Amino acid sequence: MSATAPGPAGPEVPARYVLRKLPHVTLLFWILKIIAVTLGETAGDLFGITLQVGYVATALIFLVFFLVVVVAQVRAKRFHSALFWAVVLGTSMVGTEISDLSNRGFGHGSAQNGIGYAWGAVLLTSLLAIVFLVWWRTGQTYDVENIASRKGEILYWVAILVSNTLGTSSGDWLSDDTGLGFRNAFFIIAGVMVAIVAAHYLTNINGTLLFWVAFVLTRPLGAAGGDSLTKPTDEGGLGWGTLWGSVALLALLIVLIVYQVVQLRRHPLEPLPYPLNRLTGEPQRPNGAVLAAASHSSGSTSGGTDPANAPGSPIGEPTERG
Repeated sequence: MSATAPGPAGPEVPARYVLRKLPHVTLLFWILKIIAVTLGETAGDLFGITLQVGYVATALIFLVFFLVVVVAQVRAKRFHSALFWAVVLGTSMVGTEISDLSNRGFGHGSAQNGIGYAWGAVLLTSLLAIVFLVWWRTGQTYDVENIASRKGEILYWVAILVSNTLGTSSGDWLSDDTGLGFRNAFFIIAGVMVAIVAAHYLTNINGTLLFWVAFVLTRPLGAAGGDSLTKPTDEGGLGWGTLWGSVALLALLIVLIVYQVVQLRRHPLEPLPYPLNRLTGEPQRPNGAVLAAASHSSGSTSGGTDPANAPGSPIGEPTERG
């Protein structure tokens, strides 16, 4: 079998695979995602309200953190668990501040000086729909387990940032404006999540659609969950406060990231095929290190395979290039 494939500039090059930059969607993925976005909610309240840093200053601090980690993630050649979840955390923290600034203004209540939770949720839902429309028209795959192009990964992070911002607005709306309270809102969203899981296993509904619906809902789930931990008992919370709630969530996040790293060392992520545009079939710029397929008969590789990221392949052992 030929070991050549189209390269980013058009001519054929001995490249067939790209190292994965995004993890598989497993139960651990969802647990880490919920913890990360919940921490983003409590950390935002810790800086913005408890420490009285203010929404604008807090938003700038979180924005700098997010830009640093997302640039590092996009430039990375392979999946790094701590870096990936740092970006998810960054989107949650920035999303919390963007939502609070637009919905609350500089006050601490819905629409005191802002547009209110309901309008914030409507506008952000529209923005997320636009992001997915652009995503579709660019020809990138919606399947987050098979994103191997630079453009696809950038769109992925834009969608996550908008969805986490939307989650803050919708979670606040459900908890405050409807009168349900934090705990009841949490249970309602959790029930919807259970229904999505059932739909995944019991129906033929498109898995990618279910993924993105669940991904959006985990943010209000985390927002309601974070409020349940930190708010006073007379407001329906457990009274942990933003400081201790954030500390507990950060510790749990670190423990699970370490666990994921250990698991990936035992079961490395397999590389992806070289990315092609879904609409035109043209080769795309890869988002990870490019791998070449070595010949069965060569008995050697030309670029030094990383044993933690290059599992065996039926057409030969992948060899990293560049």
